Amino acid sequence: MNRCTWVLLICGLAPRAHAGDNSPAPIDVRHFDRVIAPLLAARCLDCHSSQAAKGGLDLSRRERALRGGDSGPAIVAGNPGESLLCERIDAGEMPPKHPLEPAERQTLKSWIAAGAPWGADPIDRFRYTTASRAGYDWWSLQPLAAVRPPAVHDTAWPRNDVDRFILHRLEERGLTPAAAADPRTLVRRLYHDLIGLPPTPEEVAGFTAAPSQAAYERLVDGLLGSPQYGERWGRHWLDVVRFGESDGFERNEPRKRFWHYRDWVINSLNADMPYDRFVKLQLAGDLLLPGPAGAAAAGFLVAGVHNTVVGSSERMIRLARQDELEEIAAVVGQSFLGLTVNCARCHDHKFDPIPTTDYYRLISTLDGVNFGEREVIDPDSAAELAQVNRQIGQIQESLRAIDLPARQALRAERKLRDDSKPASNRVQPFAAWEFETDLRDAVGALHGTAHGGAHIADGALVLDGRGAFVQTAPLDRRLEQKTLEAWVALENVAQRGGGVIGVETNDGVVFDAIVFGEREPRHWMAGSDNFVRTKPFQGREESSRAAEPVHVAIVYRDDGTIAGYRNGAALGQPYQTGFMPFAAGAAHVVFGMRHAPAGGNKMLQGRILRGRLYDRPLTAEEIAASATTTDEHLADDVVFQSLPPEVKSRRAELDANLKSATEHRDRLDARSKHRMYTIVPGQPPVMRVHVRGGVTDLGNVAPPGGIAAIVGLSPEFGLAPDAPEAARRLRLADWVTNPANPLFARVMVNRVWHYHFGAGLVETPNDFGFNGARPSHPDLLDWLAASFRADGFRLKSLHRLIVTSAAYRQASSSNRRAFEIDAGNRLLWRFTPRRIEGETLRDAILKVAGALNPAAGGPGFEDVTITPNNGTTYYEAFDPAGPQFERRTIYRFTPRGGRSAVLDSFDCPDPATAAPRRSTTTTPLQALSLLNNSFILRMADRFAARVAADSGADRAAQVRRAWQLAVCRAPDAEEERLSLKLAEDYGLSALCRALFNLHEFVVVD
Repeated sequence: MNRCTWVLLICGLAPRAHAGDNSPAPIDVRHFDRVIAPLLAARCLDCHSSQAAKGGLDLSRRERALRGGDSGPAIVAGNPGESLLCERIDAGEMPPKHPLEPAERQTLKSWIAAGAPWGADPIDRFRYTTASRAGYDWWSLQPLAAVRPPAVHDTAWPRNDVDRFILHRLEERGLTPAAAADPRTLVRRLYHDLIGLPPTPEEVAGFTAAPSQAAYERLVDGLLGSPQYGERWGRHWLDVVRFGESDGFERNEPRKRFWHYRDWVINSLNADMPYDRFVKLQLAGDLLLPGPAGAAAAGFLVAGVHNTVVGSSERMIRLARQDELEEIAAVVGQSFLGLTVNCARCHDHKFDPIPTTDYYRLISTLDGVNFGEREVIDPDSAAELAQVNRQIGQIQESLRAIDLPARQALRAERKLRDDSKPASNRVQPFAAWEFETDLRDAVGALHGTAHGGAHIADGALVLDGRGAFVQTAPLDRRLEQKTLEAWVALENVAQRGGGVIGVETNDGVVFDAIVFGEREPRHWMAGSDNFVRTKPFQGREESSRAAEPVHVAIVYRDDGTIAGYRNGAALGQPYQTGFMPFAAGAAHVVFGMRHAPAGGNKMLQGRILRGRLYDRPLTAEEIAASATTTDEHLADDVVFQSLPPEVKSRRAELDANLKSATEHRDRLDARSKHRMYTIVPGQPPVMRVHVRGGVTDLGNVAPPGGIAAIVGLSPEFGLAPDAPEAARRLRLADWVTNPANPLFARVMVNRVWHYHFGAGLVETPNDFGFNGARPSHPDLLDWLAASFRADGFRLKSLHRLIVTSAAYRQASSSNRRAFEIDAGNRLLWRFTPRRIEGETLRDAILKVAGALNPAAGGPGFEDVTITPNNGTTYYEAFDPAGPQFERRTIYRFTPRGGRSAVLDSFDCPDPATAAPRRSTTTTPLQALSLLNNSFILRMADRFAARVAADSGADRAAQVRRAWQLAVCRAPDAEEERLSLKLAEDYGLSALCRALFNLHEFVVVD
């Protein structure tokens, strides 16, 4: 029987005839839907569907099929002899690589002869699984099956229902499971699996003395309750989500404040957070859980690489953004659904039933995700902080009530002096901000709102360089040619990239701004989106902290000319580039920030005394006049001296109260604010399908939604195309974790199984699609997933179920007959030995040497040098000594690149991509690393010192103690003889180094 006919038969789609009835099956609409449509979908529509159909022939729709393609009509209803389709399939030209079998050709001819009756129009080529792609009926897309543990012949072996599934498959093949592992092996296996550390000799002895079922279960519960469980399984999860502490790509800048996500993962696993909650918080934690924990959880979305060098053209910017969104969609789809949804970016998925439209609906939910640092307030301190801020606000209002009349009187005096001068050079601004007492626009309605701690003090806007900025109301009319002007006192001239005043679109993507020191240290520049309107002025640099405010102005002309001025004089040379108008209602003014979103080096540290925006380019004379006006800044001490004596006393008292309250606020602020690398959300534009993945040819609107192929789970989010960013991610989080989503539970139970047995029931943990592996035990997979869901998605219960099974507790001893039948051990007739990972190996060496520092959490230890050079950051591993570097490896600062020799040679993956399944190689470099690496040499010395302290000077006792610490058993006679000779000839450290190289030390049986 040929392949395609077999597919049609098992799907119940081939025509049926009654026994003894040789008459042909009737050809009608039902026959088309049952037989013809699946045949066309399986064999023809990959090439001949949609507008891009080969030869112009689209066989997915009746009208187009009858019309034919470039060569003429393909189907002549009622006459197969005149149908080009029949001619081409008879000649073996269609399909070109695998021509139709005779039975398939006859089926199509009979249909055409009967008048080519058509059913569902168009044919949905995703509906049917074929020999070359998955359809909606693909196994992983179906709801969880209601499965019961099967009956088995050997009723004595199973310890729980997991074993019944395993034994049933073994008995089908005539195989029997291996004997139970010995108690020592089992303890070492459990310790490495559940906490990633070897047991002590005393812990092994405690269990082997009385290895009962109750003792085993107590051991399991103790390890699952250990804080080291989260460190072990947190490492697995960080592999899946491609956690790395640098950006990658060309600049590869470090992320020194991304450790919050790592700690959140560890703490959540230790707390046995339900898996659905664990996932929801990673997709929308900043929306569901106020404070640092929620923001840290959402770091999942930005754990991947981030390209900070995207080119200057609009096309390059859009392309880089689409690349970024594809990467985020890939990790969401593969981590939680086991689907390679990102493969549908440029065309419908070649192998899974995911159309391009579904891909763009998914990234529409993620389009508000941006990378960066931001400050997060601890909600426990927020109420107290709010109370103190209210107190400060009340004091400031009292001070304003005293100062305002005095400031107005002083300004009136100065205005009289100004009015006596010629008025020709005094220009009315489009908007003006005095920052004397508030953030109001003195000319129009562009009043400001403070964010991130920006505040007025001493008649100036005070900015901290971290998160403080002011944003105004939207522009009330179109702004084309313009002049930006500000009087600013820099707090630190070494700062790089802070914005003083700028105009930006409401999403922060396009902007023009006065920026300090971004491209050139200590220089002023005209900042713009991706530098498209930015060139060096080649002006003077700021040599020190400004004792007096500096006047800076930048003029923008519609011919693209941009000129800069400092204190009324030309700032270097003007240049010509592009020009950017800003539409009414679509842009606003911002102070203290280069452009939104806040964070990173975009924030200014200093004081802005006054800001001006003009809706025309000022002349050099007008700027000089503005810079030298007598309307100087009115400092608080000037205002104070103008007050009557009785008011001075009251103001001094208020000043003291303000100082006390501000100091209290600052202390509380320091405790309550957490600066971290995480998602910086922004309102995305309406998403459209990008035809063929291009960024200039846009198709239909793609509102936020999910993947339609998952049976029983609606892809509709019920959101408008311009829905708020928060609503999109909240709906995505609910959709992914919906109990009706069969992939959600299937994928995770398979991951857990994979880490316990070395291979998943599905060997491709991130791909449950057509190109992924098929499940070795499909009923067991569904039973585990359903049990996991019914148990409230509790991971520790799942671990307990697996490790207490007889299948897990088998020995690793081989069986020749079983090996011949199932060399890959997919039926689990034994426990597969496996080498421990590079991080676990390093941790085991530290523990055995007595050097392991148990400190948990916080910034990671750095065993790399970090060298910025010409815009790129380089990381080079070295071997630092000291307790702070002897923590578990999960607490290592993990940039993309710069791994140590031990980690690198033992297949520790670079976090540039996800590593759901680590490779395991065997190379000479591994032995060389365990013999010659400086870390190994130091730890061997520490190990030897520990052994000597435990055993005294007796060499034989030292040898036995070293073996016990390394592998939790005594050496046999030959091992002891060789060990004694090695220690006597070369010292105890040499023996300790040899023990690190034992197969038994690096492999778990």
